[in-house]
This record gives sequence, structure tokens and C-alpha cells, in this order.
Amino acid sequence: MLRSLAIRDMLLIDRLDLDFQPGLNVLTGETGAGKSILLDSLGFVLGWRGRADLVRQGARQGEVEAVFDLEAGHPGRAVLEQAGIPCEDELILRRINTAEGRKTAWINDRRASGEVLRALSDTLVELHGQHDDRGLLNPRGHRQLLDAYAGTEPLIAATRAAWRKLSDIRRQREGAADRLQALKAEEDFLRHAVKELDQLDPQPGEEAELDTSRRLMQGAERVAGDVARARQALGEDGAERLATDALRWLEDASDSVEGRLDAAIEALGRAMAELSDAASEVDHCLDALQFDPAELDRVEERLFALRGLARKHSVLPDDLGAHAAALRERLETLDAGDDGLARLAQAETAARAEYDAACAALTEARKKAAQALDAAMAAELAPLKMERAVFQTVIAPAEPGPDGADAVTFEVATNPGAPAGALNKIASGGELSRFLLALKVCLTGDEGSQTLIFDEIDRGVGGATADAVGRRLRALAQGAQVLVVTHSPQVAALGAHHWRVEKRVEEAQTLSRVTPLSADERVDEIARMISGDTITDAARGAARALIGADE
Repeated sequence: MLRSLAIRDMLLIDRLDLDFQPGLNVLTGETGAGKSILLDSLGFVLGWRGRADLVRQGARQGEVEAVFDLEAGHPGRAVLEQAGIPCEDELILRRINTAEGRKTAWINDRRASGEVLRALSDTLVELHGQHDDRGLLNPRGHRQLLDAYAGTEPLIAATRAAWRKLSDIRRQREGAADRLQALKAEEDFLRHAVKELDQLDPQPGEEAELDTSRRLMQGAERVAGDVARARQALGEDGAERLATDALRWLEDASDSVEGRLDAAIEALGRAMAELSDAASEVDHCLDALQFDPAELDRVEERLFALRGLARKHSVLPDDLGAHAAALRERLETLDAGDDGLARLAQAETAARAEYDAACAALTEARKKAAQALDAAMAAELAPLKMERAVFQTVIAPAEPGPDGADAVTFEVATNPGAPAGALNKIASGGELSRFLLALKVCLTGDEGSQTLIFDEIDRGVGGATADAVGRRLRALAQGAQVLVVTHSPQVAALGAHHWRVEKRVEEAQTLSRVTPLSADERVDEIARMISGDTITDAARGAARALIGADE
């Protein structure tokens, strides 16, 4: 509910503070008094796109602040949460427009974009009038309005679930088909590559082992002679024989020198042991240097084959095995592709049947609701002196989607036999207002979360018809807050709260003022609406009669 509206330096308003109430709030005044300025200012703080020159002449900036009450579960809370703005029971919107045209907005003292303001405003206020393109006149919203009237939420949820399932399977099938087509394009390469890699059967670490063996064999012939000569120098004809002779001579002389050679004998013994170990290691090396030249050819051939395939497939030699497994998997996918594609096609057919069934159930519910809405509209139009007019909810096939396969349009024919057409194309100003009011009465359920604004929706009607318009506005106000800008005394008399908008000249400046009316002032205002500038006692009596009839 809109609780208050504060306007500073906007158009003809220098300073204005309004406190609104639940129920039917009426704003009246002469044409040009500034009633539209209130709506322009409210639209500005809600982020609606409108006229640019809003700042009062001579002012540095204009400012509007609107305060709303947000009850628990209000849809605006979800918008605030998504925007990361703290949500409380009181919502304060403030927006500034500088004389240069710069606009800045705050929601609960947090900076906010126009996009967030507009998303929030859709949950706060609904405007209806002859030039309304945000609400009932917008065909893009007619299906949603019919669904709300029909209570099709469970059917829509089932349809959306079926659509998601169908879409997922369709994407899987299309992706599998694309992958299969790509694999078929490289089938010859895959089969040749897998066969070639399987024949070679590369193993991890094999390339390094082969390279080491190859280098060892290549160097063996060059170093084998040196190693053999070293082995001969260490053997019986070399160091071993000399060390043995030296040890025998020292042992023979040891007794004669009273132990002076013991340390030398022990050291020589250790040296002979080391010589023996060295000779053994050299023997092992000589054994390793013995190779078959044919083995070198075999090692080189396999090493070159590994490296050649690695270059061919742009991988490391050690990764050839994993690469072969990946190519083999793609080949297996290709071989099994047709069967998998057939299974996905069957699943898609089943999902489409499920979606079509959900769509059919939703369409049937919409058709029944459309008939009920058309009947309800006929009942509402008769008291509004439009009993000859025909309202029709047209349901036509549309491109399938998550919300079904129906296009919904509200059409009217103002006279029997006349062609039907869109609301804003067929109806005249006064007829359009009454169509919109009747439609809103039929569509409004327990949606008291929004403030409903009707801008001169009673234009072009009077007498009993205007009274019928007012009574329907009052009926709407029982479940929601309603603001109506009106020139009809019959409508004004039915208001629970009444404000007069008037234009005054103060200190050579033309300003708009909005005044809440007492009971006596209300009588005078309605009398003015009946008789004009000169308020007669008869007009006051008529005004009291209108108010009294309401009470």
C-alpha cells in the first residue's frame, strides 16, 4: 500500500506531502490543475519512463519520495532480496532529478538502478487509463492475466517441467548427432590411427629406457678397449700380481723389524680387497658392453617409431598410450553412435508426447477460463451501459514454449455484427475506460499487494453509468488500495478519502496545491463538479444526496 508521497520542486509543485489511506482515494480538480503531475511524479520515483522536463523552473533539482507498506509475502520482497537490498515492513523510494537531467535513486537508503526500480514498481503499483500500455492494454500480458484468473499454476508448473525435460533431451540428441557427424568425418583417420597405435603398443617410460639402451650400445665399442685394458692392469699380470708380491716380501721381513711393517701390511691388505672389488665392477661393465648389433638396430627402430608417432599426434611419447585410449573411445562412440542416437530419439518422442499432453491440458483449462471470463465480462458491461458490446478472449496456437502453446488476446466488438479487434484499436475513449474497469473487476482476486491507480477511467460517461463505474471502483477498493483521478461527481461521492487539486498564483508563480477535504469541503467540491464555478444550494443538496446515497 502507498502510504505517503512527498514531492519537492517538480513541475508546478514546490512542496507537497500526501498521506494516502486504504480503500478508495479520490483526487478531483479542474482540468489543468495538476492532477497529472501527481501521477508523473509517482511514475518518476517508480522508475517509469516519462517526460524529461520534470524539475520546477528555477529549481536546482526535483525530488520525490514514496513510502509503501510491505506486508509479509509481498512479491516486492523477492525483488529487494535479489537486488541485495535490506527488506523491511516499510519501503522508502527516493529519486532525484537535477536540472541538467541526471537522475539518482535510492531504495531504503541504498543506491538503486532504474531497472531495479521498475522491477519493484511492477509489484507495487498498477496504472490503468486510456493510454496505459503497461497493464491490461498490453497483449503480451493477456495470457498471464488469463492464467491468474484460471488458477492454472499447477498446470503451468507441469508444462514447464515437461518443456525442460524435452529441451534437455533435444539438446542431448542434437549434441550427439553433431558429435557423431564429426566422428564420421574422421572415421578413416580414427581407424588407421587406432590400428597403428595398437600395433606399436607404446608403454609409459619406454622411450626413456630405449634411449638409454641406445646410447649405451652406441658408446660401448668406443669405450670397451679402454675398460679391457684397465681390467688387465688390475689383474694377475698387473696391479694384483705386484701387490701380491709386495705383501709376501713385507710379511717375510716383518719378523725382523719388530712390528714396524704391521700397519703397512694391513693397509696393503685393504688395498688388495679394493682392487678385487674394482676388478669385479669392471667385469660387470665389460659384460654390459657386450651387445648384439642387431639389438641396436631393433632398439633404434622402435625408438624412432615411438618418436615418429608422438610427433604425428602432437603428444609426448609417454602419452601415446593415453592418446590411443582416447582415440579408441571415440571410435567406440562412433560404432555405437547410431544405437545411442536412436535411443535419444525415442526418449525425445516420449518427452514430446508428455509435453503435448501437458500443453493440451493447459489449453483446455485456458479455454474454459476464457468462456467464464467472457461471461463475467458480459455481466459487468451491462450495468456500464455496454450491454450490446462483446468481449472475447481469443486463444490461438502459438510457438510452443515453457508456458504452453497458446497466444491469448483480449478483443472487443462495440456493436453487434461489428468486427472484433484489440481493446485499444476498437474502443473509443469512454468505452475503453469502461472495458478496462470491467476487466479489472473480473480479473482482480486476492491481490491487495498492489496499489491500483485509475486515471480518468470514467471519462465520457455520466449519470447511472458513472455511478456504476464508481461502485465498481469501490468494490475493487475493498480488497486493495485504489487511487482514482476523476471528473465525475458520482465517482467522487463514493470515495472513502478525497483530495482536491487546484492551481494557484503565489508571488507571481503558478503552483499546484493538493488539499485533503473535510466532510463539508467534500460537499462543496462535489457540488462544484455538478454545477461548475458557481456553487448553488441546489448543487450542494445534490452533492449531499450523492454522498448520502452512498452512505
